[in-house]
Amino acid sequence: MGHGGNVIDELTTDHREVAELFGKIEALPSGHKDRKLYADQVTMELVRHSVAEEAYLYPAVRRHVPGGDAIADKELEEHAEAEQLMKDLERHEPDDPEFDRLVTRLMREIRAHIADEEGNLFPRLREACSPEALNELGDKVRQAKKTAPTRPHPAAPDKPPMNKIVAPGAGLVDRVRDALTGRGKPE
Repeated sequence: MGHGGNVIDELTTDHREVAELFGKIEALPSGHKDRKLYADQVTMELVRHSVAEEAYLYPAVRRHVPGGDAIADKELEEHAEAEQLMKDLERHEPDDPEFDRLVTRLMREIRAHIADEEGNLFPRLREACSPEALNELGDKVRQAKKTAPTRPHPAAPDKPPMNKIVAPGAGLVDRVRDALTGRGKPE
């Protein structure tokens, strides 16, 4: 899918890509090896997406949206839960029953998170910010995703400024590991 535009368009495109990968997982029978491939791809996308949201979207929500602190705190809590789920999922092969349980729970939680962001957070942000500010945020999110980690790091900081300092280094290490192992690429 094409990326670009304001922050809401950018993140909504990410949501559609994740939904498409979830559909690929669900289309395969339990135990199929490609379920792991798609779960790795989902994890890579979700981690990059989350890091970018934590660095730029949630601080903007805190600054501009009425009640933004509570919204951002709730979103960060959901991210932490999803990141731990993804970390747990990494340890299981697709023929392990625990893999199915974890991937099903991840899909349920991420779908609820997406519905909440698109139905609640994004409209409030659009109302609170100028089109120029939303476009600038979109640019920052795209840049952040380029250097963001691709593996879950539940203990990593999730608030500025430390998340902006740690993420690029972890991202570099993750991308090297992914390249060496072929993670997220079909065999």
